Amino acid sequence: MDLKDFCYKGEKPDLKKIPESAYDLGITKEEKEKYVEKTEQNILRIAELQDKLYAEGREGVIIVLQAMDAAGKDGTIKHVMSGVNPQGVHVISFKQPTSRELEHDYLWRVNQALPRRGEIAVFNRSHYEDVLVTQIHGMEYGYNMAERCLKDGSKKFYEKRYKQICNYEEYLYENSYRMVKIFLNVSKKEQKRRFMDRINDAGKNWKFSAGDLDERKLWDEYHELYEEIIEKTGTKNCPWYIVPADQKWYERYLVSEIVIKVLEDCEPKYPELPDEEKAKLAECKRLLEAEEN
Repeated sequence: MDLKDFCYKGEKPDLKKIPESAYDLGITKEEKEKYVEKTEQNILRIAELQDKLYAEGREGVIIVLQAMDAAGKDGTIKHVMSGVNPQGVHVISFKQPTSRELEHDYLWRVNQALPRRGEIAVFNRSHYEDVLVTQIHGMEYGYNMAERCLKDGSKKFYEKRYKQICNYEEYLYENSYRMVKIFLNVSKKEQKRRFMDRINDAGKNWKFSAGDLDERKLWDEYHELYEEIIEKTGTKNCPWYIVPADQKWYERYLVSEIVIKVLEDCEPKYPELPDEEKAKLAECKRLLEAEEN
């Protein structure tokens, strides 16, 4: 399949029909090693492109990962970005907002986390939590905001946020940033298996919280809302990708393909020195060659 088959730029997805497993796409277990090898090759390509991006310092890249719990966000980031230069890549995990963050607009903390041009930021969760979890649990009425911001009701409140997010992301694009958003589409059955694994393995107990089961009960509500969010905020310049996540090896392969695409779209190049700097290099080379040792 082509990446465009996973890409959404304003279309409303139907998550009940979109594959959660690589096997639903006709990929077999016997092909696993082929995709693992492709991913390793992609990691090398990502490192090559990132080096040029960092040297040029012309565009910044933001990779947003959203998912239900246990979809593999941490492992995907760790694996796919394993070959990059760490000084040019930053991973930001957005947790529940702090009291200081709640004193500002909801995009304030995101703005603090933007990379410099030439760098990559990977958002483990993101500003989309502020139209997702907050909307599921009706948190907007707990905000210390003027009545004029809340008086039109929740539906209008979040419609405005969708528009604000689209405007914000387009603003970033117009200021030499590229953002790509990825939803890791894990099945409810696979999430259960991974939860059980976290409970049964003492080394993974720390990953599990009893609160995860409370959110699992809202599975259908979350999926319906994700469909709405992807439709309302997927754009030509800042698209969404929905990636099957039941097989981590295929999920990581697709994410690596997406990262390569956004980096190649930047067309990064090593800076070319002006003639006078080249002349200085030639002189430095001559001096070094003239040394006895």
